Amino acid sequence: MSADALAGLDERRRAWTAEAWRHVTAERLRELIVGLVGVASPTGDERPLADHIAATLSSVGLRATTQAIDARQANAWARLEGDGSGPDLMLYAPIDTLTVGEESEDVPWIGPELREDMRPQATVYDDLVTGLGASNPKGHAACVMMAAEAIALAGIPLTGDLVAAFGAGGMPTNARPGGDRANTGQGVGCSFLLEQGVWTDYAVIAKPGWTVSWDEVGLAWFEVTVHGTHTYAGSRHRLPYDNAIARAADVVRHLEEWFVAYAERHTDGTVAPQGIVSSVRGGWPRMAAVTPAVCTLRVDLRIGPDTTPMQAKREFTAAVEELRDKLPGLDATVEMILAIPGTRTSRESWIFRSAAAGWEAFEGRAHEVIAGNSGATDANILRGRGIPTVRVGMPKVAEAPFDIDFARGMNTVSVAEMERLTRHLIRTAVDTVTRSRDELEPSQDGAVA
Repeated sequence: MSADALAGLDERRRAWTAEAWRHVTAERLRELIVGLVGVASPTGDERPLADHIAATLSSVGLRATTQAIDARQANAWARLEGDGSGPDLMLYAPIDTLTVGEESEDVPWIGPELREDMRPQATVYDDLVTGLGASNPKGHAACVMMAAEAIALAGIPLTGDLVAAFGAGGMPTNARPGGDRANTGQGVGCSFLLEQGVWTDYAVIAKPGWTVSWDEVGLAWFEVTVHGTHTYAGSRHRLPYDNAIARAADVVRHLEEWFVAYAERHTDGTVAPQGIVSSVRGGWPRMAAVTPAVCTLRVDLRIGPDTTPMQAKREFTAAVEELRDKLPGLDATVEMILAIPGTRTSRESWIFRSAAAGWEAFEGRAHEVIAGNSGATDANILRGRGIPTVRVGMPKVAEAPFDIDFARGMNTVSVAEMERLTRHLIRTAVDTVTRSRDELEPSQDGAVA
């Protein structure tokens, strides 16, 4: 690692950071990520992985614990204590995977079969490691683990506490089939962590993207119910015919065009909020002879930090009403069924300035903003509760001995990129939890929802 990556730090913090970096090795990172991938953690069933993380961090001297949400779902967190005179910092990563890794739940929606990378089992290809969630979120969680471990082993005298936290339910999903609670995703673990007192002055969330992000979209989910007439194929020519499924198709086509214009209107800062129709439900699959009286659509509409859920609801409802004017007889109703606001942290905040300075030291150039983002993370939970938060992560693997599609991007991680992210997290942590609160408080102006 070039000494330039330490640029901007004073002599003491340069030495402390370099000592912590000495404990960061490709071998240890590979060991951590292989271990994480090997423990299945679909949303709602993260407890085995939380136990694994807590045990791993405890073995290197951190005060670590599993925080149960229920019998199946849990967070993990660890604390490295400072002397109490400085700010506390949380390094955070979610731990649940977007898909499950079992044919019974994933196929055919993920594709015709589960590939090797879609299963909770790691495969090593030199620098690359594949397996379910190997990059997002588990590669990022491994970097947080490695950063906390290295700082602990380095014996750095901390003024504030360093908290390494790993949240259940970070994926944009409600409960899977058989779940006891509907709210197993959408940041439930992060919310529970904070509600139970695991709180800090600042936070860094490790999620994909080699940049320092200070804002991101939230989301609003809608259910659109399209009404029609229940009738029989043998009577189509004799009775009134108004097929709710055909009507719903008109709504989908209209929304697909509307989403494009919506994104253009709301693109601002680093965000470009998108929308999709994600599922369609209507009729009896066992009985193709009849039409249903209703067909329902689920919609995910991303919302920028300056758009409230209620503003999004009114704008989306107006889009459906506009179609009613174009298609006489259309009977469609809209209900908002989930909402998480988008958030931002001021770029004057200490945590952004420190993380961005670290990025510039690694790159040897001015911080590069990645624009056009429409992904939502638990950073919204942290910022929404008042903790200034930035997001830093790894780029998606681009060169591999296989094609990189969406799933492969989630399920493939570069150990070399893990090293860089880990060192960045260490630098930001050392730069923060070795200072006094008086040094940082004048610039701390919080998170704005």
